[in-house]
Amino acid sequence: MQAAKAVNGSALGALVNARLAEDAGDPATAVSQLAIVASEQPDLPGLRGRLLEQAIQAGDLAVARSSATQLWQAGDRRFDAQLVLLVDAMRRADWKAARGYLNDRPDKTGGDAIAKLIQPAFNSWIDVGAREKAPERHLIAAAGRARPEPALALEAALVQVAAGRPEEAAKLAADTILTDRTSQLVALRLASSLEASGQGEAAKALRGRTALAADGREDPLLLLSSQPVTMPRAGMAHWLGLLADGLARTPNGSPKLPLLFARAAYWLDDKDWTVRSALVEALDRNGQKQQASALLAATRPLPAPLQMRRAEFLADAGDFAGAVRMSEAAVAGASPARSMLVRAADIARRSDDRAATERAYAAIEATLGDGPGDRALRGTLLIARADLLLKAGDWEAGAALMEQAVALRPDDPTILNFAGYSAIERRRNVGQALARIEAAWNAEPGNSSITDSLGWAYFLTGRTADAIPLLEQAERGDPTNAVIVEHLGDAYWQAGRKVQARYAWRAAALLAEADMATRIETKLRDGLTPATTAP
Repeated sequence: MQAAKAVNGSALGALVNARLAEDAGDPATAVSQLAIVASEQPDLPGLRGRLLEQAIQAGDLAVARSSATQLWQAGDRRFDAQLVLLVDAMRRADWKAARGYLNDRPDKTGGDAIAKLIQPAFNSWIDVGAREKAPERHLIAAAGRARPEPALALEAALVQVAAGRPEEAAKLAADTILTDRTSQLVALRLASSLEASGQGEAAKALRGRTALAADGREDPLLLLSSQPVTMPRAGMAHWLGLLADGLARTPNGSPKLPLLFARAAYWLDDKDWTVRSALVEALDRNGQKQQASALLAATRPLPAPLQMRRAEFLADAGDFAGAVRMSEAAVAGASPARSMLVRAADIARRSDDRAATERAYAAIEATLGDGPGDRALRGTLLIARADLLLKAGDWEAGAALMEQAVALRPDDPTILNFAGYSAIERRRNVGQALARIEAAWNAEPGNSSITDSLGWAYFLTGRTADAIPLLEQAERGDPTNAVIVEHLGDAYWQAGRKVQARYAWRAAALLAEADMATRIETKLRDGLTPATTAP
């Protein structure tokens, strides 16, 4: 606040506008406003750091570079400034400057884990550019510390290919065991690079050891890893992109670090599909969904996994027709991955396009075999198709599919719960429906959805006293589920606990969509009637 008092009027207004833009998730506007402040009050404490952070979010390399340079010259060796300056030096092929920035941020405590993620790779790729001998040595040394790190060893092999020693890279790859997702991703990139350098047999052998070859293609990034790497900028971009993607998958982690790595990777090589995917996900995680979608919209043509991601953004924005068209185009090629088909089906279902949903379900079913996992998925598909029919008002056809699903998976609590609840909410086969829900609950008593189903089934069959404890348990497990909260309110009213009923209904009204909200408002005004009881 003291700093703000020293700012002149126009700069103060720009500072306020910048803060509003930051809060609104509009980094481009924040950058322009902070630049005004910097032109008038360049020594304002913390200004250059804020400008750097917003420039990274906005993707403005010129402003990021200027801010990072000023911070560095002032002795502020912050990590984001170092990374921006490293990237800029590599873009200019100034290997001496890059080395200087890399080594000019000493880790006096030995605890800079973030720097250790990138330092061996930066050292090796800078050495490739500077034509140093054995540039892979930094990665190999890091890979052997404490415990084997196959991703680092494979990255070292990638460096060997770029340094013109593909035979050595092939041997190192053959001697490295793939143990985790990152090593699989580096292996696929290395296989493409080996193939481009004339090591076709080694590339084929390496691909044969990956999850992709074993049809483990549920990971979209595995489908984007076929571009060869031959230049230092591309090599470092590839590594930073993988780090960004991995950090973005860390539960409860900050979105800022994945975005920093992804943005740096994109500045190094914006033609790399893995890098582009990492930046899209980092932007989305940072609350910049519009920018993430725009990044894909500006690119033609898109590979299939990024087409599907673009379709999901369209669906999120309410363009369901466009989303369905794009998702179907993404799976139109030969033998699309099953995960892609599942995502296409989800988009079609969200769009309420019954024909497209049926096409997607049929495409998934065509991939199924007789293994346990495929049998489980077949049961899920039967339930999904039944749900389509029930929403269209065709009980008989829907019930037939549900019976097939139960016969196929008689102990599956999800299938039992769906079949039982679908029947009981339509007041059909009540005894059988109740027994199925009870069996589902006995299998998964901690599942809030199933607990709600059983409580509601008891309510509908006149067992209100038995229903309330179950509905209370379900509400504790999922307090933001409007359906559960409304069910609890109805049960409270039926039991004569009208104050609690109105409290529950008010809570449900805050969460409800239009039709439910109207029904709840009527109950709050008139009390519970047969016409306003939840379905």
